[in-house]
Amino acid sequence: MILHLAFASLLAAAPPAADAALEAAARRTFAFRVHLREDAVRVKARNGVVTLTGTVENPFHRALAEETVLGLAGVRSVRNRLILRAEAPPAAGDAWLEAKVRAALRYRRHLEAGTLRVEVKEGVATLTGEVGSEAERDLAASTAEDVDGIKAVRNGLTVRRDGPRSVAEQVDDATLTAQVKAMLLTHKGTRMLATRVRTVRGVVTLRGRARSWRERALAGQVAWEVRGVKRVVNRMTVRGSPRPP
Repeated sequence: MILHLAFASLLAAAPPAADAALEAAARRTFAFRVHLREDAVRVKARNGVVTLTGTVENPFHRALAEETVLGLAGVRSVRNRLILRAEAPPAAGDAWLEAKVRAALRYRRHLEAGTLRVEVKEGVATLTGEVGSEAERDLAASTAEDVDGIKAVRNGLTVRRDGPRSVAEQVDDATLTAQVKAMLLTHKGTRMLATRVRTVRGVVTLRGRARSWRERALAGQVAWEVRGVKRVVNRMTVRGSPRPP
């Protein structure tokens, strides 16, 4: 009898296989392995409800962790209890703008942002580091300029002599969904959109309502520019216009 109760107690204490699989899936995502690797994020699932605890560098990482987990199959909801290592920077402050620019550079297609440095002072972003080509140099500057809140960009990037380096690692669907959402919220032209994003095997589907066909097209372009996106299906509607002009 005692052995039976002890065995039953062990079974009750052990996490269900589905929840353990969710926890492992979250840790395997590109977002957790690459973007959040310097943060201390703990993942705990129970009956499909995932709780995130620990510390992150900035509010952008806090949102990225939550959105990535929400994109995993089998997740019912997320309780985000992550806290910042330091006091949260003001939403319009330079530290917050730096975080947004760094994220935009990391997520951007055709841009290797691992060695790029960003400093923002009074809304002016200064970029330093090395890129593989003049095209990447210009792309980095334009990406920073498109971040909401950035007033100007000083481009101090230099071009490596050995040219561009390829990045072959594939980004998973949950991370792509989180990155597309982040880019849409960060971009000056799409930050006000209430866009729903779903990704299946690298194909991103956008839903929601835009204020104009131009805004709708911009949302699709911003999503396409995220590294790892294979195709964008834009099913957003436009207020007061049932079909394209």
